[in-house]
Amino acid sequence: QVDLVESGGGLVQAGGSLTLACTASVSIISMPYMAWYRQTPGKQRELVAGFIGAIRREYTDAVKGRFTISRDNGKKTMYLQMNSLKPEDTAVYYCKMRGRGEYWGQGTQVTVSS
Repeated sequence: QVDLVESGGGLVQAGGSLTLACTASVSIISMPYMAWYRQTPGKQRELVAGFIGAIRREYTDAVKGRFTISRDNGKKTMYLQMNSLKPEDTAVYYCKMRGRGEYWGQGTQVTVSS
């Protein structure tokens, strides 16, 4: 079992920044897949950004150039730096890791006011 604890959500004005963190209960050095997703009421959870392997990163088009995914293996933590936030970024953000199993964090609310 892998536990994921998220932090860093909150309320921010449009144009502002937030950094989300996802800390795992196990080493993430060899984690094949790690990603951030988001979900708004009535919609499916969507991929925001992810690591494929240790280095390759992918981003959904809506956040390219504004969000950056990173990781600190020593701290067993994945981050999502979110800049130039827009009201449409408002959602519950979840981290996901896939190794032997698939694991999700509890979610953290991000609200961007206009």
